Amino acid sequence: MNLPAFILDESGSPVYGTPMVKAVFPGSFDPPTFGHLNIIERAQSIFERVLVVVAINRDKKYLFSGEERVAFMKELVAPWPNVEIHTCNTLIVSFARQHNCRVLIRGVRSVQDFSYEFELSILNKGVGPEIETFLMPTDQKYFVLRSSAIKELASFGGDVSDMVPPVVANALKRFKIDT
Repeated sequence: MNLPAFILDESGSPVYGTPMVKAVFPGSFDPPTFGHLNIIERAQSIFERVLVVVAINRDKKYLFSGEERVAFMKELVAPWPNVEIHTCNTLIVSFARQHNCRVLIRGVRSVQDFSYEFELSILNKGVGPEIETFLMPTDQKYFVLRSSAIKELASFGGDVSDMVPPVVANALKRFKIDT
């Protein structure tokens, strides 16, 4: 396997952390949650650049359109200059290759998430052996946030303000079911 060599300083010791690595954080972000933002915030402090990739899958039904999800994400990551928003309708490994990224970041909240993400990382490694997957546990206060549960709660008029940013909470109100 041909991995890049370490950069050595004048004494011949490895210099860690250079060159910096770009990472991809893919997801549907339907809707974006504080858990997503927690992973992005932490990743952007580790990697030179983080490419947040909004998945566009024509076979999947989304609550928000691709354009809405991209707009949410652009607004929400604005404080971090090293975070970019992209869309992707191909294999994420292909996207990573196109953008010279060596790392996929996946957030995990539970053992079930870990099991799913572990199997997905093995699949991705088979397709792109040069790309590594980093599994990043979410902070404890966000471990119960599932987009599907948030959408259901919001549809019944429940308060989701502790789970999603205000711009998302306001947008979710239009999907409230009148009872």
